[in-house]
Amino acid sequence: MSLRRLARGNQVVEFVLIVVLALALAFGIQAWVVKPYRIPSGSMEPTLRIGQRVLVDRIGNDFFAPVVGDIVVFHPPAGAANQICGAHSYPTGEVCPLPTPQEAKGTNYIKRVVAGPGDTISIRDGHVILNGKRLKEPYASFADCDTSVVDCNYPHPFKVPAGYYFMMGDNRDYSDDSRFWGPVPRSWIIGEAFATYWPPDRIGFL
Repeated sequence: MSLRRLARGNQVVEFVLIVVLALALAFGIQAWVVKPYRIPSGSMEPTLRIGQRVLVDRIGNDFFAPVVGDIVVFHPPAGAANQICGAHSYPTGEVCPLPTPQEAKGTNYIKRVVAGPGDTISIRDGHVILNGKRLKEPYASFADCDTSVVDCNYPHPFKVPAGYYFMMGDNRDYSDDSRFWGPVPRSWIIGEAFATYWPPDRIGFL
């Protein structure tokens, strides 16, 4: 075998190794560090539009608990798509107090954390009343929320259980969220959405 052919064979092996390592690194980053996510619905408008793409910090979720105001990606409870609450009965005018026990592992939702463990929450005209005070929510839309829209009004206070987080979409009258299927345990949270990278005119941090 000539030296030229041997060198060419080594280059091919080196190229294959580089491609394999690059793919492994890309998959590793998505699995453990940062994962891209496409916005599937209008529930987070005007903050996030349908088709917009965000980056989700996966590793930070292992070290830092979510706080009120964070936008997070998570697995919803099984039955969330049909607004199934885990509690068979609860007071009229209260949000769903308990999710179904199973998480929908093949499904991802993106919402904003509006209450954490131990917080007391009620909702008036779509606005969150957190621990007795109206939460400042300049990011949210309440265009169609009024006293005649039952989904926007839950006056009966609800205390979020330990280890759970209450999620709501910014588009209050058009969001399928914790109001209907309950708070989400921290173990179902994938990570915080911290930046948007598509479309180009929406690039920036969240």
